[in-house]
Amino acid sequence: MSIRFKSLQEAIDKLPEFFQPENAEGIDAVIQLEFFGDDGGNWYLTVKDNALNVSEGNSDNPTMTITAAAEDWLKVANNEASPMSLLMQGKIKLQGDMGLAMKFQNMFSMS
Repeated sequence: MSIRFKSLQEAIDKLPEFFQPENAEGIDAVIQLEFFGDDGGNWYLTVKDNALNVSEGNSDNPTMTITAAAEDWLKVANNEASPMSLLMQGKIKLQGDMGLAMKFQNMFSMS
């Protein structure tokens, strides 16, 4: 069964349900999400001790920051676009720990 999110907020709210703690082994990080445009906003994900905490707003010292248009990230959440493809097109920007970026996608199962 494939999930279809109607809004970015809905996708963010559901992240804990799709979190795969076994794929977060040894990760202690804060991931800042910055989404601009309609339906945008800022959230940060704290991953520590195989657990995920989602908070609205900005972290003082994120390990990695992901910046994208809200509509593009919603496409990623709905499996309508590849994050790697959007990254290559410059539609997703990453700052910080690139090794964490590679692990990030595996921490969530959207199916």
